[in-house]
Amino acid sequence: MKPVPCVGMLDWGIGGIQCYRLLKAAQPAVSVLYCSDTGATPYGKLSAGALGQRLGLVVNTLVDRGATQIVFACNAASTALPHLRLPVPCTGVIEHAARLVPCGFRGQLGVIGGARTIRSGLHRRALSSPQLRMVTRIAQPLSAHIEAGTTVTVRYRQDLERIMAPLANVDALLLACTHYAAISADLQTLTRQALLLDPVPALVDFVARNWQLPKSDAPDRFVTTGDPGAMREAAARVWGVALPVCEQFTL
Repeated sequence: MKPVPCVGMLDWGIGGIQCYRLLKAAQPAVSVLYCSDTGATPYGKLSAGALGQRLGLVVNTLVDRGATQIVFACNAASTALPHLRLPVPCTGVIEHAARLVPCGFRGQLGVIGGARTIRSGLHRRALSSPQLRMVTRIAQPLSAHIEAGTTVTVRYRQDLERIMAPLANVDALLLACTHYAAISADLQTLTRQALLLDPVPALVDFVARNWQLPKSDAPDRFVTTGDPGAMREAAARVWGVALPVCEQFTL
């Protein structure tokens, strides 16, 4: 049977569920195949070569299952996009971040993300400006806390305060991980009401406006290389999205 045409969406975990939720709000009839790759080593911990190989496998699997375009709803995965040869149109979250900084912005911009994302330097190059002073912070444990549901613990608070201490006085804060919107209230408090910049809505706006999206009456599909039950529980807890049955699959 020919697979249902769909938009593929991938993340290592459930950070990209916010992207899914916003896309469905903008285009309710769009058909989506969402992949959570938690069965793999976290993308930020893979070598560049291993990450490229892994993403190639994921993309080809999504295409085999009907994906006509693919959204990399993950900053770590998006760092590899410039180096990949892909069979269908793809876009990643990083390329849409530069549009968020207000025209003529002057001041200090904080950027928080995983180690691979920050060390890639992609945000620094895209946002370079004489008027802008950038402070970057690797915030790796935060996405793990969000996935695991430990954002009510003392350890989370300690990690958060340690990471955010050098950013207390920034004028704006760019969220360079799709998980971080889930803790925006905490980030807002620790940055004294700085302007929060989340590139996910900009990514969704680009996709909704510029791609001819496949539509279908068939239900959206959710697959994971990890634990389907954990994926459903995390999506409901973090984003308030009740996923249907999630399928476990191998590449």
